[in-house]
Amino acid sequence: MEKTLNRIHPVSDPEATYFLQVSWEKDLGAGFGVALSDGQCAWTGTVSEAEISREAADMEMNREKYVEELKKALIAGEESVGRYNFAAS
Repeated sequence: MEKTLNRIHPVSDPEATYFLQVSWEKDLGAGFGVALSDGQCAWTGTVSEAEISREAADMEMNREKYVEELKKALIAGEESVGRYNFAAS
């Protein structure tokens, strides 16, 4: 299993720091797990392969392109800082 851990600062609360962990088995496109923590609380969830396909279709985006964008936003780390915004709600 592969995992990444990134520090993020949501645009909805730029003073806050969150930690985002993403874990996957073979490929992010086959589904993945997420854990988000603000240092006091943690939230976890999973995203299935079917959900990824459905979201790509809803956005009218090629599935492979959508998975590449997910990789950039969720696991690329420092190289994507400033390119993707996160909001906490």
